[in-house]
Amino acid sequence: MAKSPDSSNSTPSADAPKRGLFQRKPMEAKAKKPSQLKQIAEVFKMTRRNDPQVVWIMLLAFLAVVAVAFLIGFLLENWVTGLIIGIPLGLLAAVFILSRRAEKAAFAQIENQPGASGAALGTLRRGWVTQDQPVAVNPRTQDAVFMAIGRPGVVLVSEGPTHRVKPLVDAERKRLARILPNVTIHVLESGRGEGQVPLNKLAKTMGKLKNELTKVEVNAVSKRINSLGNRLPIPKGIDPYKARPDRKAARGR
Repeated sequence: MAKSPDSSNSTPSADAPKRGLFQRKPMEAKAKKPSQLKQIAEVFKMTRRNDPQVVWIMLLAFLAVVAVAFLIGFLLENWVTGLIIGIPLGLLAAVFILSRRAEKAAFAQIENQPGASGAALGTLRRGWVTQDQPVAVNPRTQDAVFMAIGRPGVVLVSEGPTHRVKPLVDAERKRLARILPNVTIHVLESGRGEGQVPLNKLAKTMGKLKNELTKVEVNAVSKRINSLGNRLPIPKGIDPYKARPDRKAARGR
């Protein structure tokens, strides 16, 4: 006579919750994102560490807006409505001041660090095509050239002293001129020296450049550059500031 199967393996555990035939499986708890108020608090702490005056500037903006709203309401013989409107507007003004000072503080933290110009390009508005890695880099000096493609054309942003990074910029500009003869190539130097653009003003400066390409042409230029690949033979996942170019591969090209 055949033995019956082991009941310990065939029956569900007594502690396991039973589920109906048409009942869905319980969903796993999703990781909660920090609330907007918590994010604002973290931004405020970071900004205050780098810019202690931000508290007084925010308070002054809040009181100024509330005072103007109260005065207008008082002249209209309805100061209560003036306060009801002025307080939210004052808070909005304070948050706006915080956002501007926070951006400035964030750039101050990364200034003079390798790759700071690439991070600044990440703040560009829609319509620009940027790359995380530099298109040209000197591993010994950590000088680099970053590239952005937009309606004004191609913008090369250099990072490093002018006299030292100039050969990298010239070589990249000549390479792009060969493959894109009809596209304007702009060159900007990031930094605080004479003729250089500070990081916090880099996106604004690029936004003032004259548009010469359409959106379709921007995509075409980006695809053309990507099809040719990077001039430096650096594998993906390798830090470009620590990698050294393969001289044999460069001679073969």
